Amino acid sequence: MLAVYTFLLLLGLIASITASASEGKAYEWKRMFDGHHLSSQFINLIAISIFFYFTLNLFHELFLKKKSWISFLRVYLIASILCVLFFIAKHKGIKIDPYESRMAEGMFYFATVMYGLFYGGASLLLAYLTYLSDEKKRKKILEEQNLQLQIEKSSANLNFLKAQINPHFLHNTLNFLYAKSLPYSGELSEGILTLSDIMRYALSETNARDGRAPLKDEIEHVWNVIKINQLRFNNTLNVEFTVNGQTDGLTIISFVLITIVENAFKHGDLKNQEAPIEINVQVKGNKLKFSCRNKKKTGPKELSTGVGLDNIRKRLDIAYGDNYHLDIKDEPGFYTTELTIDKL
Repeated sequence: MLAVYTFLLLLGLIASITASASEGKAYEWKRMFDGHHLSSQFINLIAISIFFYFTLNLFHELFLKKKSWISFLRVYLIASILCVLFFIAKHKGIKIDPYESRMAEGMFYFATVMYGLFYGGASLLLAYLTYLSDEKKRKKILEEQNLQLQIEKSSANLNFLKAQINPHFLHNTLNFLYAKSLPYSGELSEGILTLSDIMRYALSETNARDGRAPLKDEIEHVWNVIKINQLRFNNTLNVEFTVNGQTDGLTIISFVLITIVENAFKHGDLKNQEAPIEINVQVKGNKLKFSCRNKKKTGPKELSTGVGLDNIRKRLDIAYGDNYHLDIKDEPGFYTTELTIDKL
């Protein structure tokens, strides 16, 4: 309120100086520092601050209760009238500002009504902006709570699955199949071993407990998914995967990079020799830059709900706040996803 009132005083000062100059008169600067004038402005500031305290709360409550416009109009008119009555009572009763006393009655009443309407409208506007800001924060909190519930539900489902499928039994079985397949097919044995690594990462206790995993494990998981897809398509996929920088000691929320890569495998033109799927990881200190670019598949498209990327963005919001940037470029022929995390 002090900032608003100071702005209005400056605006009034500029208007007064301009009016004096147009009349060929010098502005009475000593009036600005006159004790009566300063006392009058101080009383105005106290009264308007009280006015805003009550009207802002009233308007905000009306917004929260989603009242009709008639309720807002009623409060606005009553507040504006009370404001006008205060200025008139102060002018008639106290008269501590000689400058106000010299104003023409018609001009004074007109200015008073304008002040009342302005302050009432300013209070309504500030209450509305505050309401919008609160609603945005409330919506974000609800989204984060819903996402947290989804994560907890997924974690519970994963734990239930892990309870049904003993990881040690699964790994031992896959290792047995790997050993048995070695004499018959190197490709088959490699596929079984890769699948074993993928399952080990997916069923990791660390991922289920806090949602984070070592960055090197996430990158290795990307390698394994690429390998298993290459085996599916007889090593005909055109994929370029580069990793630069030291990943030791760094962690990342799990299944973020792999979701982006799987999206590229799902919708990309995998066998185009002129436009490979480009996957790049750059680590500098504890800053990560990740990009995935693929040529779009021609012909029938697989249906996509966008839930995967939407969930990734929400998880990144919770984990990194303002310390990340996710940029998605949907061009006519290519699809590019770039993720930067400033502090892992």
